[in-house]
Amino acid sequence: MGDLLQQSESADQPKRGDIRKGVIARITANEVLVSIGTKSEGVIPAKELEKLDAAARGQLHEGQEITVYVINPEDHAGNVLLSLARAQEETDWHQVEQLMASQTVYAGRVDGFNKGGLIVKVGNLRGFVPASQFSLSRRHRSEGETPEQKWSKMVGEPIYVKVIEVDRSRNRLILSERAAAKEARESQKERLLNELHEGEEHTGNVISLASFGAFVDLGGADGLVHLSEISWKRINHPSEVLKVGQKVRVRVLGVDRERKRISLSMKALAQDPWAEVLGALHEGQLVTATVTKLAKFGAFARLEGHDEVEGLIHITELSEKRIEHPREVLQEGQTLTLRVVKVDPQARRIGLSLKRVQSADYADMDWEAAMRDMSTEEGEAPLPAEAPPPAEASGGEA
Repeated sequence: MGDLLQQSESADQPKRGDIRKGVIARITANEVLVSIGTKSEGVIPAKELEKLDAAARGQLHEGQEITVYVINPEDHAGNVLLSLARAQEETDWHQVEQLMASQTVYAGRVDGFNKGGLIVKVGNLRGFVPASQFSLSRRHRSEGETPEQKWSKMVGEPIYVKVIEVDRSRNRLILSERAAAKEARESQKERLLNELHEGEEHTGNVISLASFGAFVDLGGADGLVHLSEISWKRINHPSEVLKVGQKVRVRVLGVDRERKRISLSMKALAQDPWAEVLGALHEGQLVTATVTKLAKFGAFARLEGHDEVEGLIHITELSEKRIEHPREVLQEGQTLTLRVVKVDPQARRIGLSLKRVQSADYADMDWEAAMRDMSTEEGEAPLPAEAPPPAEASGGEA
């Protein structure tokens, strides 16, 4: 029986490198005594306590359960020397080794940066994400000449990584955002698809441009800003107003959870230039406009003072004689006086005419407009828009 007890006590004796659970029995100015199930209490000496930051030391209290590392199972005074910092370090190394073996994605935050990349903590270990292991969207955002310019704005951001190298002897922990990107984005996309709602406003980064629109990263899921939703101004390609890596504000137009698609708009957050223009225009009015594009069916012209509003001069409104293509009469960049022949507020369309600028059908209207302009220039109250031309004075004796 005595032999069995001796074997049991021997088996329970701590060994160098053991990780043990214990309870703080007493805290003094120089040490912390920890009960770890042995005959005598273990001791965390002052030099080991100094390895903890002030906040961690301040949180220690009697009765608290902690994990400790056995530095020496018996010192010269017969004490079991323990370390909290080493226990945490060992636990963290064990965690990263498991993460590497399982290739599980780790969710962390950017803690800092150096000349080669970003620093991400895993527990208390400082992991390094080389610039070559950044995700595509992060590489697009890394603009500037110095690390400060390229990466300082990323500190504090959430980041998903995989462990790709662990070397305890060299205190080396290498992480990769690129390796985790696909799995992380799938997980984030599922979350965002459930959280996003139509009408919400979000900030994102442009990650790619296509002929039909721009893809914007909302922090884990890509949404499409269709070409027609980028600007009130007519554009032929997103690159005319956007560039990859640019931060933009968007509104959610729709979320198709079944097809996993997000529709976004930039122009929905911009002031509608058509509201002002359509309210001021009326049929028959003369306007100044610049030809922006020629097409087989006519020409588009941008109204003076309204860079985002264009009207269409149909090919039949270019000349009294028959023409085959607008280039016979106009050229891009040409500025003209044109007649408004149609205003469609619902469809946001303005019809313009070149051939009707001198039309006698609009003589009275042009005369009234000229009178209003003259009155305004001379400081008089302008004539009302509907005012008819004054009747000619009848002849008679003085």
